[in-house]
Amino acid sequence: MPTKPEQADLLMVMFGRNAESPVPVVAAATPGGCFDAALEAARIALKYRTPVYLLSDAYLANGSEPWLLPEVDELPEIPVEFADGPNRDGEFLPYVRDPETLARDWAIPGTPGLEHRIGGLEKQDETGNVSYDPDNHDHMVRLRAQKVAGIAADIPELSVDDPDGASVLVLGWGGTYGPITAAVRRVRNGGGKVAQAHLTHLNPFPRNTGDVLRSYHRVLVPEMNLGQLLKLVRAEFLVDAVGYNQVRGVPLRASALADAIEALL
Repeated sequence: MPTKPEQADLLMVMFGRNAESPVPVVAAATPGGCFDAALEAARIALKYRTPVYLLSDAYLANGSEPWLLPEVDELPEIPVEFADGPNRDGEFLPYVRDPETLARDWAIPGTPGLEHRIGGLEKQDETGNVSYDPDNHDHMVRLRAQKVAGIAADIPELSVDDPDGASVLVLGWGGTYGPITAAVRRVRNGGGKVAQAHLTHLNPFPRNTGDVLRSYHRVLVPEMNLGQLLKLVRAEFLVDAVGYNQVRGVPLRASALADAIEALL
């Protein structure tokens, strides 16, 4: 269904790359939040030297809300430092990594003395030479995974809206934020106790995600797909979450979602 809202691409961006090549994933939740999500995706990409997927949908693209234009001077800086000379024993090794971020030095193409090989073939650690060594390949695969996993220490923890000490948590991501929030409000107005959390960072997950999910008796995951985030959280955190899934080309309805929450309660 062209130009209709859906959340069917999450597993593709998580696992659609060749080989063991994890990639960070950020998802906007509101029309105004698209700006912050794009800024965050750019920050991660530049700091960690990695592609980043930024997910949105037609519901957000065609939606609107009041949004205060930010002062450009007050936006957080995203510093970028380029390599300008040797980085190891008088020579430039393109695969030397920052010990904190595991990002490699970034040399502007054509910089004299910093030329190096690029391309899709596996590279030797530090030198960047093409390598067919099994041990080096295993090492580089683990380094790539470790770099992306380490981003969890550099993103906010998952916050939970739980004013009542609820036993049920509704976990969402992306453009379902509006319907989920409205549904939770309906349930609370009717006396039901329910908590809400919404993911912006989907890979890696916020570092406290497992603790949050395991602190509730039941977890409901509403999605405009057949349960893609549901599969991820069940596999990653071993929680018995349940899904509320519709793929109709239209946003979830708050009234129907409220009924599903009340049924779970």
